[in-house]
This record gives sequence, structure tokens and C-alpha cells, in this order.
Amino acid sequence: MSFRHRVMAAVTITVAVGIAAVCSVAYAETRASVLSSVDQSLLHSARANSGASDHENFVAGTSFQLVLANGQVYPPSSFALPAIVMAVAHQHTPRAFATVAAKGSIFRILAVALPIGSEIRCAQDECVTTTDAAQLFTVEITGQIAELKHLKLRLGAIALIAIVMAGVLALLVSRSALRPLTRVTDDIEAVATSGDVSYRLSEHGNDELGRLRRTFNSLLTSVDDSQQLQRQLVLDASHELRTPLTSLRTNAQMLPYLSRMSAEEVAQLSADMTAQVNELATLITDLGELARGERSEGDIEEIAVEDVVGDVVTTARTHARTKHITIELDASAVTVHARADRLTRAVSNLLSNAIKFTPEGGTIRVRLGAQQLVIEDSGPGIAAGERDRVFDRFWRSPSARSLPGSGLGLAIVDQVVREIHGRITVGESPELGGAAFTLIFPTTGDHDS
Repeated sequence: MSFRHRVMAAVTITVAVGIAAVCSVAYAETRASVLSSVDQSLLHSARANSGASDHENFVAGTSFQLVLANGQVYPPSSFALPAIVMAVAHQHTPRAFATVAAKGSIFRILAVALPIGSEIRCAQDECVTTTDAAQLFTVEITGQIAELKHLKLRLGAIALIAIVMAGVLALLVSRSALRPLTRVTDDIEAVATSGDVSYRLSEHGNDELGRLRRTFNSLLTSVDDSQQLQRQLVLDASHELRTPLTSLRTNAQMLPYLSRMSAEEVAQLSADMTAQVNELATLITDLGELARGERSEGDIEEIAVEDVVGDVVTTARTHARTKHITIELDASAVTVHARADRLTRAVSNLLSNAIKFTPEGGTIRVRLGAQQLVIEDSGPGIAAGERDRVFDRFWRSPSARSLPGSGLGLAIVDQVVREIHGRITVGESPELGGAAFTLIFPTTGDHDS
């Protein structure tokens, strides 16, 4: 069943229930009013016949009988007495109303208890009861009941007509009300068919449909940006892969001439090819890390950053020894919600970057505390005009293009920092004179928001 049909059904069912309830209440109130009027007439006749009122007040059309406790009726009744009448005759209840049918007619009866010694009208004289009895007043209500049946039929016909009209109106209203939704659906289907994520829906209106259009446009913008980033990543990656592949191919073309080379030339060729393969492996690993992004594997957990930094520094010191670089560590307790492998990769990339640019015998200082990690080095630093681009993919400063690297290390750091809702800045170390990277971790409240 379509959404439009569900709306029609819901509206029609709601109207039908409402109309049925109104008609039922109207019929019940009318029936109760009719019976109440008849009952009041019977009570009036009972008071008139008791001698307490004038005989002229006796209601026309009302007959009365005497019902003894032994079941005898004077004059004889044309219908079977209900059990409630005998209960009144035995003084179990002072009076009772009932509706009975006999010979195609319908009667309303009132039974009034008469204890021993009660005075009642009897022909033209007053009579005194010598046993428990009930005085029975009867009036025919066949006409009233027939009118009530006709009223029920009329109300049923009115309800049926109203329900049909409600269905027709629901169809017209649903078409009109859902037309904007249909247009939005058509636009979304057109985007899905064409794949053109640059298309945008008209965002007029502050209602639910306007909100839907804005949300879908936001989704299209995200998809468009993601596709553009993917295309740019592919283009940048192809450009970066071209250089080591070209060098590797050139060196591979020299392999048939190994017999003509000296031992030093063969060793140099082997070293060059190994370096180029390592460069390709590093580039592919970094590309995979960037492509994985925030969809990375592993659970987000509360991590003691000092443990991660300590492990990374221990590993980095083994590489720093080759350049006689000193890595100083001052760490206090800091916690953050992150993926352990991603955080380790970010800290490792920052330290690797510092080692790369720190000269022989230099110093790297790592300070952790107050929800931030600061890594400073005694290298040449980063020019003020280049600091805004150091986290761009594949970007390397002119002075660093001769050094090994893919230009993706700091881009991965920036990606991890955004993933944990933190911030990273780059500046100049006031003490060591080189670059200073400051990674600011979020507090628990910032992360949850």
C-alpha cells in the first residue's frame, strides 16, 4: 500500500469512527429521551391512581392491573410478566420499569409495590389490598419504537454517505497535500538515476518538507565533497606514484647490463631500487590510511595518552640514534577517547617528521600534559607562509622536496585529530628554534558533543 493510500485510509477510518460515535450517541440520547418521557407518564398515572391526586390527572392511553404475590393478574394480562414485576409484587423492590412485546405490539410497564392494607382505586370505589401485590401500569410504545428504528436507519444512511464523502475528500486532500512530497521524491529519484550529486533541491519553506530538502541537499553536498576529495586523491596519488615508478623502471632497464657494471654500480643500483620500492610501499600504506579515514577499524576507547606517547618515543629513539638526535620526554596523565592504532599513527608521524628535519646532534622535546601534546625540534622550522598548507595531502615545502617522503604523514595526523574532535596547530619553538606542533585533545564533554 502506498503512502498516499495509507493517508487516505487513516483519514477515512478516523472520520468513520467519529461519525459512528456521533450517530451512536445521538441515537442513544434520543432513545433515552423517549423512554424517559414514557416513564414520566407512567409515574404520573401511578400517582393519579393512588388517590393522592385528582382522577383527571390520569394519563390517557395508560391501563393498569393488579398483580398478586401468587402470580394472579386482574384483569388478565395479554403478555407474559417479566421476573422484575414479581420481584416488586413480593416487595423486593419498590418499583421497576420494563419493556415487553406481545402480539406485534410493544409496551412499557411500571410496577409499583403495594404492601398489605394499601388503598387503591378499584372501579369507582376505593379498595384495600389484603396481601402483598404490585400495581402494574402499561402504555403502548409501538409507534415510538418504530420511529426509533427509522431514526437508526436514517442515521446509518447519513453515516454511510458521510464516510463516502470523507473518502473522496481524503483522496483530494492527499493528492494536494502530498504533491510537494511527490515532487521531492521525483527529484531524489532523478538524482539517484543520473548520479549527478551537484544537483540541489529548492529549499523554500520552513515546514517539514523544507527541512527534508535542506537535509538532502546537505547529504548531496557531503557526497559531492567526498567524490571530489576521492578524485583529487587519485590524481595526487597518480602524480606521486609516477616519480618512483619512473625511476624504478629506469633502474630495471639497467638490469640486463649488470655484467658490464662495476661492483659499486651494482650496489648503487640495488640501493636505489630498494629505496624506490620502500617509497612506494610507504606511499601505498599512507594512501590506505587516508582512504580508510574515520571508517577505520577498531573500537573507540578511553586511552591513556602517556602510554601511547611513551611507546612511540621509545621506538623513535632507535631511529634518532643514527643522527645522534636526543629526544626528551616529559609526560603526565592525559586521557582521550580514540582508536588506539590511529592515535599511535598520528603521534608516530609527528615524531618521524621531527626526526626528518632535525639536523645531526639536534634535540626533539616531547611534552604531554594539560590535555595537549607539544612536539618541538631544533630543525629549520616552517616558514609562516607555509604553515597553513603543511597538513594538505601531498604538499611538501620547496626545501623538503629532495627529502624522502610522500607528503601524507601530516595529512594523516590532521585526519586523526579531526576524528577525535581535537585541534592541531603549528608554530615556532621559542627554545629550540625549530617547528612546534601542538595537538590539543578534547575534554570528555567536547568529545560527547
